[in-house]
Amino acid sequence: MEGILLFIVLALIAEVIGTVSGFGSSILFVPIASLFFDFHIVLGITAVFHVFSNLSKIALFRKGIDKNIALRLGIPAVLFVIVGALLTNLIAARLVETAMSVLLIALSLFLTLKPTFRIAQTNANLYKGGIISGFLAGLIGTGGAIRGLTMVAFNLEKSVFVATSALIDLGVDLSRAVVYTSNGYFKAEHIKLIPFLIGISLLGSYLGKLILQRTGQTTFRYFALSVIVITSIFQIVKIIMA
Repeated sequence: MEGILLFIVLALIAEVIGTVSGFGSSILFVPIASLFFDFHIVLGITAVFHVFSNLSKIALFRKGIDKNIALRLGIPAVLFVIVGALLTNLIAARLVETAMSVLLIALSLFLTLKPTFRIAQTNANLYKGGIISGFLAGLIGTGGAIRGLTMVAFNLEKSVFVATSALIDLGVDLSRAVVYTSNGYFKAEHIKLIPFLIGISLLGSYLGKLILQRTGQTTFRYFALSVIVITSIFQIVKIIMA
């Protein structure tokens, strides 16, 4: 019981930070859940949890959705998350996870030191961000950081960032949840977690919205980049210590 309670508290913190950063909770939820469950179960629980999480954010931030970015970033992400999910039993996830973490730290530090840098706002860049983020979400459970970096570089207003990211993520998580469940990653014994996951997603998203309303655009950008760096370092340390 103590283990479940700790899991719920940490998951709530991940949801609040995920909402405020705009990347979704999986960037923190995956390493947290891995402390309690094995890798494949983490993938299943994360996908199911994120469905509720994204529905909560869409309800709270729906007025900020940018349909153009959602379609061009989201459709490739939804297609390639299926590819990544199908490869979870074939590719060494630890190697991919380590490489991604190092890359994310480098990119985040670059965008922090070069705040005026902007990725060209082209359809090609949106497609690339969608493909990479979707594939990684399916393969290792989290691709929001890549999608987030793409959107940070576009310098979107914070409510637009959160709402659009959540809509894209909803499609991604629904797709991979189907694959993971069919692979047995979310078992009947984990159904009891669903009420807790729903409650965490609602409360965490609401608390995150309250914080965002009191956060300036520049502060939001640097907080988002800081979350990427910190969680990437955590992932690397976890892999080394395993």
